[in-house]
Amino acid sequence: MTARTGAERAARPSRPRTVRRRRRLLPRGNRPLVLLIAMTVVATALVLLWPDTAPMSVLMVPLLLGSLMLGPRQLPWFVVFVMVMLMLAIARQPQITTRVVLTITILYALCFIVLTTSFRRSRLGVAGVQGESMLVDLRDRILSQGGLPSLPAGWLAEDALRSAGGTPFAGDFVVADVQRGSNRLQIVVVDVSGKGEQAGTRALLLSGAFGGLLGALEPAEFLPAANDYLLRQGWEEGFATAVHLSLDLGTGAFEVRTAGHPPAAQLHAGAGRWSVHEGEGPVLGLIEDVDFPARVGEMRAGDAMLLYTDGMVETARREIGMGIDRMLGQAERLLRGKFEGGADRLVDALGSHNDDRALVLVHRR
Repeated sequence: MTARTGAERAARPSRPRTVRRRRRLLPRGNRPLVLLIAMTVVATALVLLWPDTAPMSVLMVPLLLGSLMLGPRQLPWFVVFVMVMLMLAIARQPQITTRVVLTITILYALCFIVLTTSFRRSRLGVAGVQGESMLVDLRDRILSQGGLPSLPAGWLAEDALRSAGGTPFAGDFVVADVQRGSNRLQIVVVDVSGKGEQAGTRALLLSGAFGGLLGALEPAEFLPAANDYLLRQGWEEGFATAVHLSLDLGTGAFEVRTAGHPPAAQLHAGAGRWSVHEGEGPVLGLIEDVDFPARVGEMRAGDAMLLYTDGMVETARREIGMGIDRMLGQAERLLRGKFEGGADRLVDALGSHNDDRALVLVHRR
């Protein structure tokens, strides 16, 4: 065993000592900094050698790259280095005109902006591009946990979400789960206080927490547990509304509970009409020890259920009751004969583009 290992070590090509020394002297995390310093020195040399041809603004190229690539510890020192190089370039200018003074002012203002940004970024502790990719990855991972699961034959479930202003972050979200060893589907549509990016961070946190609660608790226990979780956060604007559907995929029996949320709407295929399941539960995160009574029913073949947020039915010029009537009228027209893709069609046709919108469509074929 030892002899074989020794032979393998002898046969393995050894790296040159110079390469190993360079890696020790230049850790991987400092390589971008060294490259940017070299780029800044070259840019300064161009300005010093040809002051009439090379503009001082060429120094902004490494400054911009540094704001994207360097971490919060390295970036302030690099900005100071760029400012020093800029002073050397100013000293070589053949004539200080008004144009040159304005250029210098703008360049130093950009340095100050990048420096201020680096101090704010120190709270996160990573470079700009890396921090953004971490946030996007976190958002994608959390939202993927709340995606609608695949359902057995005979059932269709779709969701559609649109945020205010078209940003990727929204205050509305959906979490869903099918309990192991059973045919029970649970779906929760949540509307966090605020809208757009303002509510996006709270929605990310709550979607992960609610997803865990949904898979671990019985249907009647979910909303009380979600209410307790929100109360523990102590947020100044930390309330949320929700509608919770618990559906037996074998029999079609369901329970709907709401927490200050617009009511679920059910299409009765046999009668060809819609009905709403009004709930009496209070908003989440405001009152302790509250009950969330359930509305029970059954989804038969051809029936459909809509769960949605107030952005679908409420606008500044229209009350929520009138908005629900309008939504059901549009649903009767847009879902007639074809439920596939119906969630997207309804969200695109209804609601205010200045508010977050979310809708879940469940259909029993």
